[in-house]
Amino acid sequence: MSSRREFDIAFVGLKPGIHEYQYEIGDRFFEAYQSTEFRNCAAQVKLSLDKKNGFMLLKFEIGGKAEVVCDRCGSNSLPWNLWDEFNIVVKLVDNPEEMNEQEEDPDVYYISRGESHLHVADWIYEFLLLSLPMQTMCDAAEAGSHPYCNQEALAILKKMETGEAKESESTNPLWKGLEKFKDLDN
Repeated sequence: MSSRREFDIAFVGLKPGIHEYQYEIGDRFFEAYQSTEFRNCAAQVKLSLDKKNGFMLLKFEIGGKAEVVCDRCGSNSLPWNLWDEFNIVVKLVDNPEEMNEQEEDPDVYYISRGESHLHVADWIYEFLLLSLPMQTMCDAAEAGSHPYCNQEALAILKKMETGEAKESESTNPLWKGLEKFKDLDN
């Protein structure tokens, strides 16, 4: 990762104030992380670095599109819009390892006063992943209506869904005897 100089910011020579950086993120970016989360990624990251005395405020604005794996049918070409904002405070201290271990806030990071560069690629990768929801799938009403949907998987899911419901009602011994309570009004 250290050979990726385009993601290194030499902050020592920067004057106090706001400095802006733009990054275009494509599939090649993810090769270093051996990630399979994104395909055909075209993301833009705008980084605003506000340099203060003894610390820096970083604001990452994520935007763009990527193809992700659908959690419903398993298709690996579900188009997804990426959008989010993340903030990090970077503080300059004498003992960064100790301070990073003790810090409970994930949005605060410590670096040594002797450092001259800030490597932001790992944060960009993390924030791109965090810009995805826990489940990536199209709306249930739209499932199967898109050309990227895996029709075979959806057919199997539908068959399992209807078959399981009938099976659970008729053969599950846990429901025996409880049927008389099914239509009671509260």
